[in-house]
Amino acid sequence: MSDISTVAVHHEDTGGDGRPVVLIHGWPLSGASWADAVPALTAAGLRVITYDRRGFGDSDPAPDGRYDYDALTADLAALLDDLDLRDVSLVGFSMGGGEVARYLGTHGQDRVSSVVFAAAIPPWLLRSDDNPDGGLPRSDAEGMQQGLREDREAFLEEFMTNFFSAAGELRITEGQRQAALRLAAQADLDAAVACIGSWLEDFTEDVASITVPTLVIHGDSDAIVPLEVSGQRTHDAIPGSELVVVESGPHGINVSHAQEFNDALVAFLTR
Repeated sequence: MSDISTVAVHHEDTGGDGRPVVLIHGWPLSGASWADAVPALTAAGLRVITYDRRGFGDSDPAPDGRYDYDALTADLAALLDDLDLRDVSLVGFSMGGGEVARYLGTHGQDRVSSVVFAAAIPPWLLRSDDNPDGGLPRSDAEGMQQGLREDREAFLEEFMTNFFSAAGELRITEGQRQAALRLAAQADLDAAVACIGSWLEDFTEDVASITVPTLVIHGDSDAIVPLEVSGQRTHDAIPGSELVVVESGPHGINVSHAQEFNDALVAFLTR
């Protein structure tokens, strides 16, 4: 039995008899960020579950202050257990890809039928001497943490603009950007700061353990988690995985290119 204390996370479940799909959101958003994907997946006959990561959306912050991926993934495992989900597909966007990788690496694949890494941070985002192909030096992550603490509003304004921009151009409407900012504003500050540090964890061994069908979908103009740093390397590390590259896609391709993104998800998840 794990000694990690889980948090009762808020979740939404469309119900039904379809094969279950769990959508895991990115930073600093919540399960509500999947609003464009849920109708497309339910229309395809799938049962869709979204949830808010501990400290984000309507979920409580961690009482012990833990936001490392072992703790975050324990919450996912508890959700799968509580809902008794089997033959489930896990879809991790951005930071959510870390939970997908760590779940399979730690808890195995018995409950899982397939996985999707969408603009996701595995296999290892940290740029260091041990991982020169990473995209984020530790000093830059620490600078982000400091910037968020010092002026949360200004930090999120810039971050969410970059989140949805490709080649310096915003690829969504201002209304959509403001909606994302409202979701980001719900996050507990300590949780948001701590999770930036968690992005640097190494998922190389977790990714190497994956044998279930895998889709990697990533924008070719992602300025937050570049394709060559993460999506391409994850695809290369998982034999038989499928790679879909969204042309002119920023980080937030599930919103900016919703139709293309959802079509790729539905095609993969309904095979």
